[in-house]
Formats: sequence, structure tokens, C-alpha cells
Amino acid sequence: MKKTAICAISAIALFVNAAWALPPAQDRVYTADQNTNTVSVFNPATNTLVGQIKLGSQRPDVLSPLYKGQINVHGMGFSPDHKTLLVVSNGSNSVVFIDTATNKVKGTTYVGRSPHEGFFSADGKEVWVVVRGEDYISVIDPNTYKETRRIQTDLGPGMVQFLPDGKLAFAVSSFTPTVDIIDVKSHEIVKKINVVSPFSPFLQFTPDYSEMWMTHKDVGKVTRISTKTLEVTGVIDTGFITNHLAFAKVNGKVLAYVTIGGENVVKVYTTDKEAKLVATIPTGALPHGIWTSDDNSRIYVGLENGDGVDVIDPAANKIIAHMPGGQAPQALVYLSHVVESGDGAANLVPRVNNDPTNIRLKPLVGEGRGFVVSRNLGVIDAFEVSLFKLKPETTYSVYLSDQKNAVASFKTDAKGASNGTMIGPVREFAAAGSDAAASRLIVMEGSAPADPAKAVLIDAL
Repeated sequence: MKKTAICAISAIALFVNAAWALPPAQDRVYTADQNTNTVSVFNPATNTLVGQIKLGSQRPDVLSPLYKGQINVHGMGFSPDHKTLLVVSNGSNSVVFIDTATNKVKGTTYVGRSPHEGFFSADGKEVWVVVRGEDYISVIDPNTYKETRRIQTDLGPGMVQFLPDGKLAFAVSSFTPTVDIIDVKSHEIVKKINVVSPFSPFLQFTPDYSEMWMTHKDVGKVTRISTKTLEVTGVIDTGFITNHLAFAKVNGKVLAYVTIGGENVVKVYTTDKEAKLVATIPTGALPHGIWTSDDNSRIYVGLENGDGVDVIDPAANKIIAHMPGGQAPQALVYLSHVVESGDGAANLVPRVNNDPTNIRLKPLVGEGRGFVVSRNLGVIDAFEVSLFKLKPETTYSVYLSDQKNAVASFKTDAKGASNGTMIGPVREFAAAGSDAAASRLIVMEGSAPADPAKAVLIDAL
């Protein structure tokens, strides 16, 4: 055979293998969009937004006494057959059941204060929802949408998932430094495992279910727990605002992908006995939710301040696409074989929001840091301000440099952090490299007047 023919055949083989590796158009990626109160639905074959499931109104239009939509669409889970998507809203205390074939809501359950995440049991007969604002897990019948019992926990259960044999469930906490191991049949806690910090929002099992990995958002760590011995096997220092994690099989090895919101990266670790950092992937603003496609060819990262999803090719450890979506996506899941026919766009609405503007705050002195995300709401804007590593229990004022009065003030907590949202017509900033006069963001300690030379933090434009 001629050399040119061999090269042509090899090229065709590479193309076929690459095409085969792409997720199919019958699969879907979903994000829970906290600010627009939508579920964004993406086609992973084309890396495009198909549309949104509207569960409520966009902030701040949720304050009317007559408002009856969902508030703070936040958590997600799904049934073993992928026919039902769970959506948890922590502001309206609801669990919404969505038919993935039609994108229609088929039932809603209201539970206790501030639920966070929910998941189906391995046999699909129960839904367990952690009620983070209280101290229990709500057990729901997915056929009647009625709560059937409660499992008592310590304060603030953060997430629960099940081993595939259906015998044990693992529940992390957002307020208590323990993991609850629960016997599924008896609905009783059979063991508590101490961990390094009280704030864990997320857990995931390795593909072989030999370990459970959990994130610690408050201290920037990941804990590994053996599902056989039910003991901690390791703790990894991961980084500032460690959010969620996912696993992917790459070249025969299982790697862990961890979203680090405060650094705008996904960090990649081996799953060996001693985990090693092997790659750092830059992403859009504040990576949060993350999930791997069933074929391990793609990893999807929700951008809490980027209002969309970045797509990672794990074979190359780089971003290959970006999909605009709803505002402030939190949880993200990937479901295979959900589109039975057509384009899967039934009952979806077009994107209800625009892209945001992200502004990083840098210190003039000290270790303080922060960021601001600006979202246009028509004639006004929403500015969400997050401050970190400042003086504890101290008031800080946020100014626009061309205004005499502060547009907002915040008091830090015991760890020197604060977060809040201000609403108003304050959208103009100097573009990077521009000589034009424009407003700049300035953070001052106390009520001191705006002075860029004495600011604690200033925008990094």
C-alpha cells in the first residue's frame, strides 16, 4: 500500500475516533441558575444553549407578596433512568420534579428552611433532600411528591449521595465538621466521621465507588474517605473557594477535577494514594458546578459569575468552548439519552438574561481581595460584591470614584469576609487601557471618603 494511502486511512481513522468521542445530541447539560431562577439546558453535541426552563422571575423581581415562583434555584439531582431532573430552590424551600423528555414540571414538594441539594436513592424509589437551614434530610416519594419521613442530622446537612448497591448513603454538612453514614433501609445514621472543617457543599464518588471525595469551601481543601473502611484516607490543599469536583478517566487513569472559585481555575489531581496536582486549567469567572459526560470526553464547568458553562477537553486539559446561560449557575449535571425525539427544545424559553461584567478587586496593601459581578437589569444594575481577607467585624464602604456618597457598605464576619448585592444605575467603568474618565470601584475602611491612594481595595481594570 502506498504511503499516501496509509496516511489518508490514518487521518480518517483519527477523525472517526474523534467524532465518536463527542457527546451525542440526545444528551443534555443542565445548570441551576440562582439569579434568573431558571434551569439552562445545553446540547453537548453542539456546545449551545437549547433554552431555559423558567421556574421563577429574575432577581430582584421576587419580592412581591403575590409572587409564587421559585427563588434561588440552586441544587440538582436526577433519577437513575435520567427521566426526572430534581431542582432545589433554597429561597422558596422547594424541590421541583422536571420531566427531562418534555422539560415540563410534573410536581413540586415544599420542605423545610433552605434546602440545598437532593438525590434519588439507588433504586429510584425515594428522593432525599438535605434541609441545610435546619437539621434533617427530607425523604420524598417521587410518585406522590409527598414527604414520607425525616432523617435527623446535626445542623446544616449539605449534600447526600448513595452507593450503587443501595445500602449506604453519605451526607456531608455545611455547618458541622462531620460526615453522616446512613443505612438506607432503616434511615438511621450508623457512623459519623470527623473532617477538617464545617463547610462542605458537595461530595462525589470515584468511578469505582471505592472513595468519596468532599469539598471544604471555607478552608480550600478536599477530604477523601474510603467507602470500605469508612475512614478518612487523605486531605488535599486545593485553593481559595473550593466548590465542586468531578472525575474523568483519561488515558486509562482516573483524575479529579476541582473547581477553585477564588482562583478562576479547575485543578486536576491524580487519584493515587498520594494525590498530586498535574494540571491547572484557567476558566471563566468563579467556577462552581462541574460534571463529566458519560463517555469521559468532556467536562462541563458552571461559571457562577460568568453566567454560562465552560467545556473542558480532559485529554488536553484545556477549555474548548463556552456556552452562555442563566445568571449565577450553581449546581450542574450531565444526563445521557434524555431527548427521545426532535430537538429537545419543547417548553423552553430563550435566554432571559445578558452576559455579565466581572471586576476583580486588588489590594493596595495587605492581603485583602474581592470581586464584583455587574448584571444589567434594564435601567438599573445589580452589583454583587464579595470581599475576603479583610479585618474581621469591620465596616467597609464601596464607592464609585465620581460619587461623593458610598453606594453600599458591608460589615465583615469573624473571618474578614462579606458579601452583598446593591441595586442602582451604576454600570459605567473605565475600559481596560482607556484614557477616558469613568467611574472606578473603591473600597474604603469605615466611612472614610473615597480616596484611591488610601483605598483598601480598588478595581483591577
